[in-house]
Parts: sequence; structure tokens; C-alpha cells
Amino acid sequence: MPIHIYIVDDEPDILELVTVHLEQNGFVAKGFLNSREFYQAIEKSKPDLLILDLMLPDEDGLEICKNVKQKDGMSHIPIIILSAKGEESDKVVGLELGADDYVTKPFSPRELIARVKAVLRRQGEKTESKRLFMGDDVTIDLKRYEVTIGDEKVNLTPTEFKLLSLMSAKKGMVFSREQILDYLWGSEKAVIDRTVDMHVKNLRKKLGDSARYIKNVRGIGYKIEE
Repeated sequence: MPIHIYIVDDEPDILELVTVHLEQNGFVAKGFLNSREFYQAIEKSKPDLLILDLMLPDEDGLEICKNVKQKDGMSHIPIIILSAKGEESDKVVGLELGADDYVTKPFSPRELIARVKAVLRRQGEKTESKRLFMGDDVTIDLKRYEVTIGDEKVNLTPTEFKLLSLMSAKKGMVFSREQILDYLWGSEKAVIDRTVDMHVKNLRKKLGDSARYIKNVRGIGYKIEE
């Protein structure tokens, strides 16, 4: 099956450049100049990946990222932010909202294609199995992006979900903070090691008693141990 990629950018030249290079690499690409056209299209057909500009004429790209990640049936769509806004704060906010990578303009089309392939590869690794389990009570549904404890749904952020999925997929394996940062945000690590600790702390709080499965390995990182 061909991989469909949507691009949202208000610069026609950028849309054409990205579209041409994606198609040259075997992807099916479709561009949109504003959020209205994008929302209309995504309701009819969902892409396998979204490349998103932040500075759009009708809606901030971060708001679009947030909407996609919070909408049922769309939260699994990986997002690469492509923007001239290169401030660290913009990158952090985008990644925290669930974006999978952040590329700043001006950019190399070759690098962008490499980032696209890397994100799709990570996405494929995550969804190879549709469900993961932690102990007898926690179920992680990779397709629906849902975590349940017994029959009760746990409301996790996209980053918390990715973190839990990573460790649950390889129980007993110790993940260093650097490895976790690489998995969550690839080469765009506009964050620090303490950010991982913050997410683990928040994740444990939401998991309640089931947080006992998350073990801290002193001086290294974290693991799931049942």
C-alpha cells in the first residue's frame, strides 16, 4: 500500500518542493495552503503522516497539532513540524504536544525525506503489535492510543503514551534517558534529561498503583519490571 503524506504550508513554493521530493521517493503527497482545506480533507481520508507548518494564515500550526493528537481516530498520525520558528521554546512546545520531529526552515529536502522515513520506521515499530500489556491490569492499545487499567481509561498525553509504550514493549530492558529522548524526539532533542524524569513522574501519578511496574535504575534510567 502506498504511504500518503499531507503537507500544510501557506507557501506554494514550499508545498511544491516538498511534494516533488516526496513523490520522487515513492510517497503519495497532497498539499494544503491553510487549515480549513486540511480539516476538510482529513475528515474524508486520513494520511499516514503529516508535515505541518506553524505560521499559517487562519490557524496556528501548534493548535492543529494539538487538535489532531486529541481527536479520536487521528491521534496515531505522526507529525513532523516544518517551520521557520526555530526557537527552542517553539520546538519544546511542538514536541510536548505530540509532534514526532521538528525541522527548521531553510531545510534540506534530502534531510526532510530522511526524517520522514525515520518517523515512519519508528511508527511501524510501535504498531507492529496492536496491544501491549503491563502486569495483569494495564492494557496499552497502540492502534487507538489508549491505556486502560482494568476497565478504566487513563488519560495520558502523547508523550506519556509513547514513553509507556516504549518501555512496555521491552520489559526488563533498562532505557537510559538518552535512549528515551532519542525515541521520543529523534534528532530534535530540544529538551534535557530532567524532562524525561518529569514525564515519568507524571506517568506514575496517573497510573496509580500500577506505577509499581516502572522502576528507576539509579544513574541510568528506567525499565518496566513485572
